[in-house]
Amino acid sequence: MIKKKNLLNKTISAAILGIASSHAVATDGLILEGFGAVSRSMGGTAVAHYVGPASMMVNPATMDLSDATGEILLGLDLITTDISATNLGTGEKASSSRHSNNRGPYVAPQLAFIRKVSNWTFGAGIFAQAGIGVEYGKDSFLSRGDIGGMGYAADADTGLENASRLFILDIPFAVSFKINDRLVIGGSLDAKWSGLDLDYLLGTNQLGSLAGDGRVSGSLLGLIGTLPDPRGVHLSVSQNKELPSGVDGWGYSGRLGLLYKITPTTKLGISYMLKSHMNDLKGKGTVTAVDGLIGNVPIEGEVRVLDFNTPAKLDVGLSHQVTDKLLVAVDVSRVFWKDAWKDIKVGFSSDVGDVDLRLPQNAKDQTIVAIGASYAATPNLTVRAGYRQATQPFNDEGLLALVPGILRKHASLGFSYQVSKSGRFDAAYSHAFEQSMTNRSAYNTSSPVRSSMSQDNFVLAYNYSF
Repeated sequence: MIKKKNLLNKTISAAILGIASSHAVATDGLILEGFGAVSRSMGGTAVAHYVGPASMMVNPATMDLSDATGEILLGLDLITTDISATNLGTGEKASSSRHSNNRGPYVAPQLAFIRKVSNWTFGAGIFAQAGIGVEYGKDSFLSRGDIGGMGYAADADTGLENASRLFILDIPFAVSFKINDRLVIGGSLDAKWSGLDLDYLLGTNQLGSLAGDGRVSGSLLGLIGTLPDPRGVHLSVSQNKELPSGVDGWGYSGRLGLLYKITPTTKLGISYMLKSHMNDLKGKGTVTAVDGLIGNVPIEGEVRVLDFNTPAKLDVGLSHQVTDKLLVAVDVSRVFWKDAWKDIKVGFSSDVGDVDLRLPQNAKDQTIVAIGASYAATPNLTVRAGYRQATQPFNDEGLLALVPGILRKHASLGFSYQVSKSGRFDAAYSHAFEQSMTNRSAYNTSSPVRSSMSQDNFVLAYNYSF
């Protein structure tokens, strides 16, 4: 009992430390491609087979497949990215790197606990669900304003940051119930926290295009129009700290799932994640009017990001125990981005005036196919591999260099090693192959910009059973 209490205390302490430095970069749009090292190493499959306590993040019904009375998962994601933006008009390239505490390498927490009581299984956890982060600094072409309606110009440097960090934390409270030997149902109620840092320069061409389409409005526009040589407007809502964000807010979501044993070796899983309902993200920020003659004119105020929700998602999966040692799994998912990401809506208010901005996204619903396999090489060692491919949910004309969530293809490897009767070490590596998209829309860019991104993701975890 003393050992268990010590382990619980260490687990809670590690979770707090993990959250204190947790920023996530996500894939499959903005959502991580799997939860837990077991799922991640098998291409993100998790709907119809057991992937440990992280099962509650995909199909809570599969928690019933645990062989233990209880389990504790303590792990982390370590994510590195290679992100760049290229000005197709001038050939200039801006690469994302680490210039502050806000951006990568990224560490994301994975903490979960499940407990079986008769036909019931209860669970709770803390996971990084989604996010993105880039850091272009103050010296790239993205930090230059417009001159005379000609787009980015060499003598229009503003010295202002262009960067972003989005982090979405999911805290599920899950339950499953075994109806009979073949059917299990489950569900979860999830608390969600979103934090966003954003430093973004909009040139006068962008503002003009957005205003012409009714996508930007407010009294501050009139003030900017009185400047002698306007070059653009910069929005900064950012904190150069490990966890606090410029704007943040809480909300909720949930999942429903079932698991059906077609045969003793073949299982069917179905789950549905509800669209989140988030409060507006709020915080203090600065709008800076950029003028070629009088310089930068900062205005302090309050910033709101409205209707910033994660999409609903339907998952269907099959798993088959081919032999005593070999398991294969296939998942097919449909992510309903179209209903969740039509516009990015930002509001700013101050004593001087206000402005409201709607950046078009017009995201499309996304289909994802994932396959994975695990093989028990020895009584203590299990090896895994997987592949995952998704359609692109975002349109070229809605792409922002600061939100390049464009990855589509992933390959993964991993293993588990039983270090003791109760303890198991899990590890996974996932590589996201480079993907590029080009935005030529005047809404989001003063010159055509091509964004490219690739990613390497490592997951380390310890699983304790009792």
